[in-house]
Amino acid sequence: MRDTMHLYSIDDFRRRVAADQLEVDELGYGDHRWNPHHPRITDMNRRNLRDAAVLVPVVDRPDEATVILTKRTQALRNHSGQVAFPGGRIDPTDKDAAAAALREADEEIGLQPHEVDVVGRLPDYVSGSGYRIAPIIGIVRPGFDLAINPDEVDTVFEVPLSFLMDPANHGRGSREWSGLEWAYFEMPYSGQHIWGVTAGIIRSMYERYYA
Repeated sequence: MRDTMHLYSIDDFRRRVAADQLEVDELGYGDHRWNPHHPRITDMNRRNLRDAAVLVPVVDRPDEATVILTKRTQALRNHSGQVAFPGGRIDPTDKDAAAAALREADEEIGLQPHEVDVVGRLPDYVSGSGYRIAPIIGIVRPGFDLAINPDEVDTVFEVPLSFLMDPANHGRGSREWSGLEWAYFEMPYSGQHIWGVTAGIIRSMYERYYA
């Protein structure tokens, strides 16, 4: 148990992120990796993608690090009711992707920018819905008080990093889309269904730092 806790401590996680030499291929990570011939994603020209950013908030808990996730409200137009990282489109007023991710986290769950130490960035994740998503890695200091925006977020919960970085928990699911099978990762946890883009980004983090 002690070795496991050390492996998933915030200090070990920080070292793994710092040691990573980011190299992004032409299309980065994304839904096209699991669905290479699906008509929904046959045109992956970056010029047609909309820029977005999400914050991957890794919390410095004393026993082991955890990751903050949200469940979106059913009232939202896109991805309603789904588990997601805080995030959204990059606005023209945002300095960069990190600034957008921090702004969205503040707006959605009340996580203040000064409570987050941005330590890295995963390769862009291309979603089948046409977004180029920049996953920003942030370490969150304990002692924060969240304030959920009920117009966007239904609930917030934390998942142990050890669970998310264990490939045994990375199931594969599929459903019909445009008459064809659409494949994705899924990671059910404590009654929450983590799947789709969010699970894909988590899988990317595993491949990047722990595989």
